[in-house]
Amino acid sequence: MRVLLAEDDVMIGAAVHDRLRGQGFAVDWVRDGRTADAALVGEVYDLLLLDLGLPGREGLAVLKGLRGRGSRLPVVILTARDAVDDRVAGLDAGADDYVVKPFDLKELEARLRAVLRRRAGRASSVIEHGRLSLDLASHELRRDGVPVPVSPREFALLHALLEYPGRILSRAQLEERLYGWGEEVGSNVVEVHIHSLRRKLGTELIRNVRGVGYRVPEDPE
Repeated sequence: MRVLLAEDDVMIGAAVHDRLRGQGFAVDWVRDGRTADAALVGEVYDLLLLDLGLPGREGLAVLKGLRGRGSRLPVVILTARDAVDDRVAGLDAGADDYVVKPFDLKELEARLRAVLRRRAGRASSVIEHGRLSLDLASHELRRDGVPVPVSPREFALLHALLEYPGRILSRAQLEERLYGWGEEVGSNVVEVHIHSLRRKLGTELIRNVRGVGYRVPEDPE
């Protein structure tokens, strides 16, 4: 899951960045509105965390520009502006949720999961696929009800593939879901994670599509 964090407060930005990274998210952090605009045009994200009081270009203008381009990217506003009119303006401009500072990081995570769940049309934080269940709240993977230990990046990779079974994701697309800006990405890092998951879950779950990428079967066996 790749997130763009647009936040100019260094302490809040660092706390959110580190928390989400620790949960297996790939996080790109920008500190002004113009850089946020450029990132949104040039990169592909699963979620935008947007401060309204950004220098260079207001967060509300960034949001309106995003929606004006027809993007349905989920957006959660993070701001100290707690007046009702500010909340209404943000939601009417196209935000999916509005979180007022200061906030608890656990609550923020829960709100992100709820937004992503609604966009995916799911009522639960648990993705079920045959004998597997992937709990996005507890970051726990189970097979036949038994916990299977996986690293945060293995969990994130499996989440990407199980989100829409049958969809093919290239190595580059998977790398984008696992790593943010400035993180060193080895030439075969995706293959290493997939090999580890196959060793834990069996070789038939994640399948190669020669010359294209990887997928999990749409109908679990």
